Amino acid sequence: MTESLSAEEPENLDMIREKGSGEFPGGGVPIVPRSVTRVPREKRIRRDARSTMGHNGSMHTNHTGKTLMSNMIDRRRFLRAGLAGGAAIAAGTASARPAHAAGRAKWEEAIQRGLEWLSSKQSSRGQWNTTVYPTAMAALSGTALIGSGSTTTQGPYARQIARASDFLISKSRSNGLIGDPQTDSRYTYGHGFSMLFLSQVLGEEGLLDRREELVDVLAKAVEFSGNAQTEAGGWGYVSAKEGNDFDEGSTTITQVQGLRGCRNAGIPVSGEVIDKAKEYIYRCKNPDGGISYSSRQTGSSRPAITAAALAALYNAGDYDSEHVPDMLKYSKETLHDINNGARAFGHWHYTYLYYSQVVYRQGDELWLPFRDRLYDRIAAEQKPDGSWEGQIHPVYVTACNLIMLQIDRGFLPIYQR
Repeated sequence: MTESLSAEEPENLDMIREKGSGEFPGGGVPIVPRSVTRVPREKRIRRDARSTMGHNGSMHTNHTGKTLMSNMIDRRRFLRAGLAGGAAIAAGTASARPAHAAGRAKWEEAIQRGLEWLSSKQSSRGQWNTTVYPTAMAALSGTALIGSGSTTTQGPYARQIARASDFLISKSRSNGLIGDPQTDSRYTYGHGFSMLFLSQVLGEEGLLDRREELVDVLAKAVEFSGNAQTEAGGWGYVSAKEGNDFDEGSTTITQVQGLRGCRNAGIPVSGEVIDKAKEYIYRCKNPDGGISYSSRQTGSSRPAITAAALAALYNAGDYDSEHVPDMLKYSKETLHDINNGARAFGHWHYTYLYYSQVVYRQGDELWLPFRDRLYDRIAAEQKPDGSWEGQIHPVYVTACNLIMLQIDRGFLPIYQR
């Protein structure tokens, strides 16, 4: 059986019916999917005159297919300018904070080397040739590349992001699932991460043809997630129907973040689906503030799932829930010391992928000291070739680390404060 991306497993796997060989186990109105003409990949990934994004504007497409051009300054250009300005300020104060300046240079070098390694491992078809979680790996890797500031039409990794987008678009099935159950039976991971990645692409996509495809694919993906939700409000490794209504925390979080990304990008998402998901998380909460693995197995808190649940609640806009303070307190007590690996209870990189999002949203007073420790550790563990090793696969670990290292660059809307 394939290892869970979060290293969280149910106490009784018999409750899940796995398919295949056994090695894998706010409101809105619905969109009527449109059929669109797909442009050949080799033509779509050109970063030239075919791009419909101007230097001083960004394109938006509404759900009736009409195209609107805003006069707003390109957000990515603005952010790049901010990064450049920040670097200049850092250089100007290097004498006062030499250790910090040296640390930042080390982080930037780690990011660049990691991005180069990750982009070099992509196949010409847009996927990363891993035997485990192929859909999730493509989505996470694409998200890490977007974190650098590139889009499908601009930046040094535009070609790779475009290829990843086209690969995942090609994996969209008639029922809305993004993925292939025959090769990835725990397909809700890949589906959720794909919704997240493609929604970030949609927000900045400059090619009209791909925008239309993205709207179509994401609208169907949102519908699939709603249909796959369990009676309790969570999600399992497969749809509720195929998994005997089993659900668990890590896959639930991928769906919530993916749905939120879609909603942010303008894809209607049922408020009822999100409300049920939030209630599911609250139902899994234990007296110590931690979240259990599943609604069927409460009582034992999991730090990794708790951090992921908090990140998902923040994405859902649920900052003021009475449950959040207890969850935050539990997460700080168990995870804020990044050197205490035993408390992470699962994949270290999965755990801190989500806990870093939680801390970042608390503001600089908490984030900056934590960031320094986190980034120093990540940079120190990088391999000479630019990758990182760990559980699941080097592509997975490298993508997670790069997302963390770039979270405060601001290029990924889903993680912005």
